[in-house]
Amino acid sequence: MSQNLIEKIAQKYAFGLDDGQIVKSGDFISIQPAYVMTHDNTGAVMGKFKAIGASKMENPRQLVFTLDHNVQDISDENLKKYASIESFGKNMGVDFYPAGRGIGHQIMCEEGYAWPGTMAVASDSHSNMYGGMGCLGTPVVRTDAAALWATGQTWWQVPPITRIELIGKLKKGVTGKDVIITLCGLYNQDEVLNHVLEFVGESVTSLSIDERLTIANMTTEWGALAGVFPIDDGTIKWLRNRAKFIAYRGLENVPSDADGKNGDHPRINNERIDKLEKTDLKADKDAYYIQDIQLDLNTVRPHISGPNHVKAMISISEAESKDIKINKAYLVSCVNSRVDDLIAAADVVKNRKIAPGVEFYIAAASNEVQAESEKCGDWQTLVDAGATPLPPGCGPCIGLGMGLLGPGEVGISATNRNFKGRMGDPTAKAYLASPAVVAASAIAGKISGALSFDTTSIISNRIEHEQPKANGVSIPLLDRFPHELTGEIIFCHQDNLNTDGIYPGKYTYIDDFTPEQQAEVVMENYDPEFGKLVSKGDILVGGYNFGTGSSREQAATSLKYRGIQMVLAGSFSQTYKRNAINNGFLVLEAPDLLDDLKNEFGEDVLSLKTGWTAKVDFKKAIINIDDEIYHFNPVGKAAQELILTGGLENWVKERI
Repeated sequence: MSQNLIEKIAQKYAFGLDDGQIVKSGDFISIQPAYVMTHDNTGAVMGKFKAIGASKMENPRQLVFTLDHNVQDISDENLKKYASIESFGKNMGVDFYPAGRGIGHQIMCEEGYAWPGTMAVASDSHSNMYGGMGCLGTPVVRTDAAALWATGQTWWQVPPITRIELIGKLKKGVTGKDVIITLCGLYNQDEVLNHVLEFVGESVTSLSIDERLTIANMTTEWGALAGVFPIDDGTIKWLRNRAKFIAYRGLENVPSDADGKNGDHPRINNERIDKLEKTDLKADKDAYYIQDIQLDLNTVRPHISGPNHVKAMISISEAESKDIKINKAYLVSCVNSRVDDLIAAADVVKNRKIAPGVEFYIAAASNEVQAESEKCGDWQTLVDAGATPLPPGCGPCIGLGMGLLGPGEVGISATNRNFKGRMGDPTAKAYLASPAVVAASAIAGKISGALSFDTTSIISNRIEHEQPKANGVSIPLLDRFPHELTGEIIFCHQDNLNTDGIYPGKYTYIDDFTPEQQAEVVMENYDPEFGKLVSKGDILVGGYNFGTGSSREQAATSLKYRGIQMVLAGSFSQTYKRNAINNGFLVLEAPDLLDDLKNEFGEDVLSLKTGWTAKVDFKKAIINIDDEIYHFNPVGKAAQELILTGGLENWVKERI
């Protein structure tokens, strides 16, 4: 059976598969990723780790701790927190990188944890960035991270996989950042929500690894769970050059207990690169993708994103015509603060000065990037122009440290997110752009391009493919897992129903709020009548992107405590799905059922007791309603185990 690249990598890191089982999109699988990274949130994961009764790491070599988010905070409280994380990590034998070494995602690439053809996860949404190296990088929530510490394992549902074909070649002065801003702007209606994106096409070879990392990083903002590039000559060349640099640099940045044999770097060394070069890991020619998107790079031009929305883009020429004055400019973060980015910005500002009244902040993605930039003279060029240097780390990108946007201010940034209030005051406006455009804008005092370009229409197209239906299948079920569930459908039509609607934020931090109290307030913000309609044993059918918003677990547990057997929806926020299943609460996609309910009942009533009885047959992976059949992805053993044990914490306790 044919597989695409993502399915092949997932197959390598899955365990507990049935004999001959071929991993496909939609499958629930248990995984043992090669590496697990946590950053400043390591402290919170430590709490979960201890709460489940764990006392030792299953595989310390699997774990990476990096301190990168709040590195400007030198208060006693933060330094104490950092010291606690360092002490815990070193006692457990974990690879640890202190504040100042750089942003965790950059370290994962520089130190070879994000290795081509492998799977690595992190408790951070920008683990997508590893896809630029051909590594399947995807986020996990903190409970998953604690489970991985304790057992080396967690679960994953292989997402829908979209094929992104890049044709043509970028014009000089057009960058990877312009490519991903263009894709986010062109397809801004959740076309790739919770998908994994597989980038293909001969034009990929023309993109540097830095550009690939930038594009992969911002697939998060596009809505995807990962974006993976092929493993090609460019990948091998980057690794060869990195191995030479490390040999010159030495191993002073490598945790001493992780040194490789013969003084080689334990991960980036010629022996390992030779082996990779002989491995021909790629998609089968007849592999299935849920859709194809093609983009002609030759037609991409510099664009900006915003304000305050990643998926709203305008061309540089249009922005210049609007005369958008700026107060602050930023060249920071994991998406665009590598050596090539600093070169591009330095070329723009050389022998020029930042405009009066504008503050321009720069921070390298790592201390090695900064050292290289200093050696080349680019760092000093930026400082001479008036840029304010910050330590390697996340800083203003995440709204921490100095240089944040003030009330009513306008900023242009080479970061990956410009959500309202993220980089400072909620009344400020933030735009995203490439490093060169950010630097040109800092010089001009308003949003401005670094070069002039002809105007042309962007050439792109999208083709959806019908998903094969698994008719007549027989799904293996664990003992005690029910063959079927039956319940009346409660219909809540709202698309993008967020976690505040499901479980109000005012209750989130009441630590002693009981399950019974959670059940009483569920859906209070969305529909106060919900609690009066629902009965124990009902099945809730929600809209598309159900559970978007914050990561609060109570948005799942409150429905469970209210007696809802399961939630069916057009699609789910991936974080909501993980929180639900991690708490032993089953959620499944059933878009055809949702569409039929919308056609039948409309969208005038927030919550509706439909009178429809659904019989969910897990053996056949179908929902039967008055002989109308709807399909869903089979519930694999990994998910079955979590439902039977009552969630991930109990699952871990059984294994330690």
